[in-house]
Amino acid sequence: MSYMTELGERAKQSAAILAGLGTEAKNQALYAVAQALEDGCAAILAANETDIGLARDNGMSDAMVDRLRLTQDRIAGIAGAVRHVAGLEDPVGRVLDGCTRPNGLHIVKTAVPLGVVGIIFESRPNVTVDCAALCLKSGNACILRGGKEAIHSNTTLVQIIRNALDKRQIPADAVLLVEDTSRDIANEMMRLNGFIDVLIPRGGPGLISSVLQNSTLPVIETGVGNCHAYVDADADLAMALDIVDNGKTSRPSVCNALETVLVHRDVANKFLPRLRQRLARVELRGCPETLAILGGGVPAATEDDWLAEFGDYILAVRVVSGIDEALAHIARYSTSHSEVIITNSYENSRRFTQEVDSAAVYVNASTRFTDGSEFGLGAEIGISTQKLHARGPMGLRELTSCKYIITGNGQTR
Repeated sequence: MSYMTELGERAKQSAAILAGLGTEAKNQALYAVAQALEDGCAAILAANETDIGLARDNGMSDAMVDRLRLTQDRIAGIAGAVRHVAGLEDPVGRVLDGCTRPNGLHIVKTAVPLGVVGIIFESRPNVTVDCAALCLKSGNACILRGGKEAIHSNTTLVQIIRNALDKRQIPADAVLLVEDTSRDIANEMMRLNGFIDVLIPRGGPGLISSVLQNSTLPVIETGVGNCHAYVDADADLAMALDIVDNGKTSRPSVCNALETVLVHRDVANKFLPRLRQRLARVELRGCPETLAILGGGVPAATEDDWLAEFGDYILAVRVVSGIDEALAHIARYSTSHSEVIITNSYENSRRFTQEVDSAAVYVNASTRFTDGSEFGLGAEIGISTQKLHARGPMGLRELTSCKYIITGNGQTR
């Protein structure tokens, strides 16, 4: 039996037990996990420092190191997210629909766990805990395959989680970590039919593309975020600066960070110099009109820049004639993640929200809010940029499927 097949067998056996657990048992297990994470803070930080040291030795950028880094405050936040998930409504067993047919059959559609959820992700160790917590609350077993850059952090986190579950008489194999980070093992995981029910990749375009091309499992596409802000002619420019600054610089490596700003020609001469001053540490790459306004020191944006998810302190800037050109640009280059319009025009805000085909569309607010915890979901398994079966931040309900339960009194067809 291969390494991945063995993990698949263990996860499948655990999933059958998890599906029958009551809400209170799952909640108490999650509270135990949260406490164990706080108690294990020193061990987690030590493992994380090992990962960070290796990442710096390998030339990882500061922005990507920030994705990898754990601190005492971040660990407290992760534990808090686990407790929040415990306090949410149990998605399993919800009655989704029902009817009584003319022949007397009583049909009830109920929510059930997906089964075994596989997650392949990069860099961010908090994803390890978020995914484990959400899968546990929704009655799913999970197989986690993080990147090699976070292997020490992930190994420590998963061991803490498994120990906490075991103490609560919950199968420790409800949460399994793929400790072999080789590409061959990842490819084997993508083909673990019969064991993994759905595969969710979380990471950059390369990872997601690889999973989509190589997996024989059902895949929920997540994460790639070429996010746009459009500054309209009558926008509050101070507000626009705040939103763009937050969207680009608060955490530039995450998928809901801004990558392109579109500016109405009528306000470009006022807005762009203020933008350059505000974003002093950000490299702006501009269209010809942007270069004419800002002068030297700003490189010309290329076609690749309009397509890019930079994940760094880089921002593409384009001057547009109005909302029609802004909408056309977004339709051409967006990855359907998150877009925002900054405007005081009700008509333009309405057009923007109706015509932009993305998972999250904002009016006068930062794209950085596209996040499971910010949406009240406690955490997220990922941000889906596709349309089946989930879209946007995926919480507990998105980790369930359905079952029809039919009751009769001898009917035949």
